Amino acid sequence: MGTPVNIIAGSHVWVEDPGLAWIDGQVTKINGQEVEIERNDGKKVVTKLSKLYPKDTEAPAGGVDDMTKLSYLHEPGVLENLKLRYELNEIYTYTGNILIAINPFQKLPHLYHQHMMQQYRGAPLGELSPHVFAVADVAYRAMINEGKSNSILVSGESGAGKTETTKMLMQYLAFLGGRAATEGRTVEQQVLESNPVLEAFGNAKTVRNNNSSRFGKFVEIQFDKQGRISGAAIRTYLLERSRVCQVSDPERNYHCFYLLCAAPKEEIDKYKLGHPKSFHYLNQSKCHELVGISDAHDYLATRRAMDIVGISKTEQEAIFRVVAAILHLGNIDFGKGKEIDSSVPKDDKSKFHLKTTAELLMCDPVALEDALCKRVMITPEEVIKRSLDPLSAAVSRDGLAKTLYSRLFDWLVDKINKSIGQDHKSKCLIGVLDIYGFESFKHNSFEQFCINFTNEKLQQHFNQHVFKMEQEEYTKEAINWSYIEFVDNQDVLDLIEKKPGGIIALLDEACMFPKSTHETFSNKLYQTFKNNKRFVKPKLSRTDFTVAHYAGEVQYQSDQFLDKNKDYVVPEYQDLLGASGCPFVAGLFPPIAEETTKSSKFSSIGSRFKLQLQQLMETLNATEPHYIRCVKPNNLLKPAIFENQNIMQQLRCGGVLEAIRISCAGYPTRRPFFEFINRFGLLAPEVLEGHYDEKLACNQILEKKGIKGFQVGKTKVFLRAGQMAELDAHRAEVLSSAAKIIQRRTRTHIARKHFIDVREATIYMQSFCRSRLACKIYATVKRKAAAIKVQRNTLRFQARKAYTTLRISVLVIQTGLRTMDACNKFRFRRQTKAATIIQARWRCHRASSYYRKLKKGTILAQCRLRGRIAKSELRKLKMAARETGALKEAKDKLEKQLEELTWRLQLEKRLRTDLEETKTQEITKLQNLMEEMQKKVDETNAQLVKEREAAKKAIEEAPPLIQETPVYVEDTKKVESLAVEIDGLKASLQNEQEISEDLRKKFAEAQECIEERREKLEETEKKVHQLQESLHRLEEKLNNLESENKVLRQQAVSIAPNKFLSGRSRSIMQRNDSGHSFTDTKMHVDLHSSSFSEVDDKPQKSLNEKQQENQELLIRCISQPLGFSGNRPIAACIIYKCLLQWRSFEVERTSVFDRIIQTIGHAIEDNNDMLAYWLSNASTLLLLLQRTLKASGAAGMAPLRRRSSSATLFGRMSHSFRGTPQGVNLSFGNGMPGGGVETLRQVEAKYPALLFKQQLTAYVEKIYGMIRDNLKKEISPLLGLCIQAPRTSRASLVKGSSRSVANTAGQQALIAHWQGIVKSLGIFLDTLKANNVPPFLVRKVFTQIFSFINVQLFNSLLLRRECCSFSNGEYVKAGLAELENWCGVATDEYAGSAWDELKHIRQAIGFLVIHQKPKKTLDEISHDLCPVLSIQQLYRISTMYWDDKYGTHSVSSDVISKMRVLMTEDSNNAVSNSFLLDDDSSIPFSVDEISKSMEQIDIADVEPPSQIGENSGFSFLLPRIE
Repeated sequence: MGTPVNIIAGSHVWVEDPGLAWIDGQVTKINGQEVEIERNDGKKVVTKLSKLYPKDTEAPAGGVDDMTKLSYLHEPGVLENLKLRYELNEIYTYTGNILIAINPFQKLPHLYHQHMMQQYRGAPLGELSPHVFAVADVAYRAMINEGKSNSILVSGESGAGKTETTKMLMQYLAFLGGRAATEGRTVEQQVLESNPVLEAFGNAKTVRNNNSSRFGKFVEIQFDKQGRISGAAIRTYLLERSRVCQVSDPERNYHCFYLLCAAPKEEIDKYKLGHPKSFHYLNQSKCHELVGISDAHDYLATRRAMDIVGISKTEQEAIFRVVAAILHLGNIDFGKGKEIDSSVPKDDKSKFHLKTTAELLMCDPVALEDALCKRVMITPEEVIKRSLDPLSAAVSRDGLAKTLYSRLFDWLVDKINKSIGQDHKSKCLIGVLDIYGFESFKHNSFEQFCINFTNEKLQQHFNQHVFKMEQEEYTKEAINWSYIEFVDNQDVLDLIEKKPGGIIALLDEACMFPKSTHETFSNKLYQTFKNNKRFVKPKLSRTDFTVAHYAGEVQYQSDQFLDKNKDYVVPEYQDLLGASGCPFVAGLFPPIAEETTKSSKFSSIGSRFKLQLQQLMETLNATEPHYIRCVKPNNLLKPAIFENQNIMQQLRCGGVLEAIRISCAGYPTRRPFFEFINRFGLLAPEVLEGHYDEKLACNQILEKKGIKGFQVGKTKVFLRAGQMAELDAHRAEVLSSAAKIIQRRTRTHIARKHFIDVREATIYMQSFCRSRLACKIYATVKRKAAAIKVQRNTLRFQARKAYTTLRISVLVIQTGLRTMDACNKFRFRRQTKAATIIQARWRCHRASSYYRKLKKGTILAQCRLRGRIAKSELRKLKMAARETGALKEAKDKLEKQLEELTWRLQLEKRLRTDLEETKTQEITKLQNLMEEMQKKVDETNAQLVKEREAAKKAIEEAPPLIQETPVYVEDTKKVESLAVEIDGLKASLQNEQEISEDLRKKFAEAQECIEERREKLEETEKKVHQLQESLHRLEEKLNNLESENKVLRQQAVSIAPNKFLSGRSRSIMQRNDSGHSFTDTKMHVDLHSSSFSEVDDKPQKSLNEKQQENQELLIRCISQPLGFSGNRPIAACIIYKCLLQWRSFEVERTSVFDRIIQTIGHAIEDNNDMLAYWLSNASTLLLLLQRTLKASGAAGMAPLRRRSSSATLFGRMSHSFRGTPQGVNLSFGNGMPGGGVETLRQVEAKYPALLFKQQLTAYVEKIYGMIRDNLKKEISPLLGLCIQAPRTSRASLVKGSSRSVANTAGQQALIAHWQGIVKSLGIFLDTLKANNVPPFLVRKVFTQIFSFINVQLFNSLLLRRECCSFSNGEYVKAGLAELENWCGVATDEYAGSAWDELKHIRQAIGFLVIHQKPKKTLDEISHDLCPVLSIQQLYRISTMYWDDKYGTHSVSSDVISKMRVLMTEDSNNAVSNSFLLDDDSSIPFSVDEISKSMEQIDIADVEPPSQIGENSGFSFLLPRIE
């Protein structure tokens, strides 16, 4: 609040306005406590100085995202900030950790997409723009990290968007902790799917909202130890039952009634329904349909939602039968019956609806009519049926309708909870509270009272939380806060809920007395709370009362409080519907135990709601709360309309202004040191010379200006309310003084220059002017002398004339005044005498009247006292006559207890007939004893009849008290004897129950034994199943070995000669044009003969074992890094050669492929060198397979291979020396002699080979993804530093006199982040080059990396306002230049089109740094400057832009308006509404693209590693000799 210290002439202030709440203006004049202000609309007003608030002229044009950052935290500052942000479609704003959400009344899907959820995942609160996702993320992270439950409280008035906000919270929590889609319908899906059902039965159209929740909802989302949603529960509070029967125009009843009336025709015919206006409960309002909403479509959607949440078709039909029955029940009108004060259905129409209601509820129509029109009263003497008059019958009908609907709603909630399922083992939960906001209407009834009571409770919780947050902030900064007062509303809560004297307690007390009315209840309130400052009695009403809530005073009408507070079911309704033929309806009215009925004779809505609210507060107190306050900007429910008064009231009702008051009680203004020095350093420039300590400098500035009561924390300066304005006033004075000095110096220079010019011209004119002036002076003196003489004579004449006139006038006036004075004195004396006479007469009359009233009152009191004594005597006489009837009633109770014991004994006997044969005799004895007792009872009855007759005679003959005494004693003795016998029967019954309990225990033990045996049997079955599976696997391995043996037998001839090969023999072999053969025929014969002799004579290992040894050696070899031969990976080449030589591609079963894949999988490490090595090998091997293998079954390939194979042993040997199978040439070069691409023949691959190729493809993609993600992880921290750079740079701009040096060092430090990114990219590129990764894959990697940089920078630009500034644009532009230089160094071979991926951030940065933005048109911006950016993105950047360097403005308001129009036209397109970019993490290539992009590889001359090159089994790997 303003003070004389900080508001001066010229200050900009906020002044109150009846229409706009607050309007800004400038102080023009101050007169003491009166201030004259010129408003911005041109009007001038005068107000008191204490009613003004200072305005921050340096506030950002687009507002601040956290209102604790406001320089002046007061009502007009908050309102203006919300208005500025709402105009920019920024609907979310923080106040500390409280989120304010303003309903935009339009779709903004770009705020809630999946990528937006990804952006807020794990982000600290306040780092990104305010959002409901940020609150949910903070709650989830706190629950995971601290292991404590959290709650999110969503409040606001009807139409503020509470339900939609709750849906968004649920979706985000499902995104964070949801289960995979493959696990079926998850808990969060079921909770979200239950919303349509609850909305159909719990929502209605109100004056302020077309889909207003008329109940409170608290959703508990339970999480397991891994942070995944494991269960949920929905709890509801205070359904508005009165809406079922009473609807105000233009509101509607609950949606389900209208949905059922719009159902398909067969449904309408079945339930005998019609248009809503034909039903009394719906036609009280003229509104039956909602604009743009189809009730028929919503009916089908509700039925589908019921199917989803697990409500069966039978239950759905029963539900809508009850809804239809309620509609028909409302159409039953009552007229006067034949008897006095009786009622019957009014006409045939009412009888039809009565019959239809009975059919739908499956009960007797006559019984239903009796239940509506009659009441049963049980008296000690008899049962009386009392008829109801038509008005009471209508009230009874409405009570039944409300009871039916409320129980139906409770059943739906219970069914949904059972369908969702709760996790009772869960220790952590997040509760989302969707509760109605504070309500104050022209007519406020019991519902508004309960709603406002709830908000009082929540407000107290809110105040405590805000105060706690303030304490944490002060404690964190280590400042003293012990003297700060806490705003509490406990006195209002005591007024409402305190026992025994609270409003709810008095209401329950009034409801328990049948004769109580709302008038007696109101009088009781007036008497009890007449001295309570929170309770006000209205002057113009006898039954209303006013409560001063935290949000203002609310006047309640108590005329329906008692009826709405009662919560009991009339016994007639309980009996009628409990016996319904429909199990569903009967289930809504379960039988009530007699003990329960006796113990709880009265139940009230207020007490039950108070208990629910207490449980809710216990739940909230056990959790960490988070608050979302929803605000409705206007009552028209239209976008882009901001009603100040409406929003101020909602902020007051939502407690936001209360939180501001708490904040203002402490230190509402908090500024980091660098911001404080940057703003107020000019107040003490000597402090900022050289190097200085920021904390000490802030302290010195404040002390110099005489500021008292401030606190300096660790990182911030804390100022009391008004001190910021005082500092701004000092700052304005300093700036004004400096401006005056500059202006004075400038004006002095201009004036001196002008003076010299004028003086030179004046000197030339003076001589001429002086001569002319002398002549004129002479003439003037002459005329002056003549004029003086004339004036003297004239003045003398005028003075004499005036004196004469004045004297005559004075004499006339004196005469008149004296006459008037005499008349007034006479009149006064006469009036005084008359008043004295009147007073005497009045005092006499008053004394006489008082005496008469006192006498009359005394006589009346005496009469009433005597009458009361007489009534007491009469009552005693009547009580004496009724004692005989009391004895009969005691006897009847004993008979009932005897009958009940008999029934229970017979029931126990039937249950234990087969188990208790030994007790038959005892039961027989008990039955005989019961018969004897029955006889005694009969005898007693007979005796009582005789004694009653004798008593009547005795009463007639003598005084009743004397004659009835012996009868009473005699009957008492008999009653005691019967009670003793009953106790004996109870004892025997107890024994029988104990025996029955023993038998039950034995039965339970037998069941446990059977259960153990069943478990053992299941374990045995599992073992048998496992043995069968093992047998199948052994059979498969056997078949595999057989197929491998077949292939190895075919290779036996070619393998055997390899044993005799040596270096000398291999050097003899030559290659001829005509074919492959040896020149030495003698060598041919020797080898031929010796090979067969070796095979036939020497014992050798089996071919299968030899093959296994070779495979083992290959696996051991490739598991170690083998390096490269030129640019060819050795491991890939030898794997390919071995597989070809062993013909592994052509066998049906083999394990070599699996072992190779496993080796690659084990060798992969999270190391870029190893990943690059295996990416090179895997991609090369995949290329070879892609060009060699083809699926088996191609026509003509097998015969061709057979024809091309050699028919002799020497032909097979020559092929084995070259390491190639028939039809395959390993020379893949274009210019290789004797073969090339044209002569390349493919191998028919079997299933294992094709599967190996698919697995290898998957590994290439996996390794590629790991390499890409590793690079992203490496540069992400540097990108984060680049994003945070604007904050750092602003902090470095205020460092003393050496600012230029500091700025240069700061810029160098900031650009180092970009250089670090470039360095990481260079190292990564060198690693890929060193491992000969194909350039195609390198280009793909860097293209996706640059796309990732583009997404991160661009999204941060749109989500962080501090990034969307001019200086940050220059900074990012310099960083992008570094990346462009790197792309030039890397060349197009490896960088490719990576630079083009930065197009979004490049164009956005170009827009930020361009000058003269207001002169740019929308076409120039969207087509020339930023053609890639969408309208939504351009609008976001334009509205968030701020120039922190030169103070320039963003684009013009016309351009902003055009953007809004385009956005509105395109609002239905979800894609166009998304302004954030999404990171693409897919694999951007296919196997065919790899094959086409890579050059052909010649693997013929690749040298094998030494460990297998020396093994004779791998001699085919040796390079061939030309």
